[in-house]
Amino acid sequence: MEQPEETTHFGFRDVSLEDKQTLVNDVFKSVARRYDLMNDLMSAGVHRAWKDAMVTALNPPRSDTPFKLLDVAGGTGDISFRAAEASGHGFQATVCDINPDMLAVGRERAIERQLDGRVTFAEGNAEALTFPDRNFDGYTIAFGIRNVPRIELALAEAYRVLRPGGRFLCLEFSSVDVPGLDRIYDFFSFKVIPPLGRAVTGDAESYQYLVESIRTFPRPPAFAGMIRAAGFARVTWQPMSGGIVALHSGWRL
Repeated sequence: MEQPEETTHFGFRDVSLEDKQTLVNDVFKSVARRYDLMNDLMSAGVHRAWKDAMVTALNPPRSDTPFKLLDVAGGTGDISFRAAEASGHGFQATVCDINPDMLAVGRERAIERQLDGRVTFAEGNAEALTFPDRNFDGYTIAFGIRNVPRIELALAEAYRVLRPGGRFLCLEFSSVDVPGLDRIYDFFSFKVIPPLGRAVTGDAESYQYLVESIRTFPRPPAFAGMIRAAGFARVTWQPMSGGIVALHSGWRL
């Protein structure tokens, strides 16, 4: 008997797992050149503080002690650049992203910042990483895991490539927990962001997907359970900006 096709969410639509990856790739190909500008406009620049908080939690050594970071879905290099600038000369980051257009932007920016010797870029799938077991001291993924079709596979891969004592950090949109702010946030998300995307990138549909995808992502307790199921210990999350985002953490012990 033929097995039914596995499906997942693409925004508010149900699509096959394979179709989701293709659709997500198209979204980021469309917006790659204006992605960081749109992040500034959509968050009024607050995304910079969220990312700084992630790097502070990562706490890469400021000495020459070796530290290897894998930054997944980090195409334009934003997290890796921040971590490199906050660390000593022993720091090395690998940015892994499935989208070559985002990686191309990241490589250009690494050269502009003179960080191309410390931040490298590799095309790859979060669900099936090509890196060896126990190879990295830190794993970061910022605003990317909700775009992965099989989140549990990505979490298992994160656990596999981290060394014992390595830390997993995930920055992701969450569920607003401040009365009144939730209505303002919904209005801004659905009525302002897609038209803004059309004006800046010529693409409203990609930003309609992005705001929908936030609403279908698991709430923090459920996502924390997925992180624990992947093998991580000392799993926590920290809501920020009234719950608009959350910083999730786990350790490979």
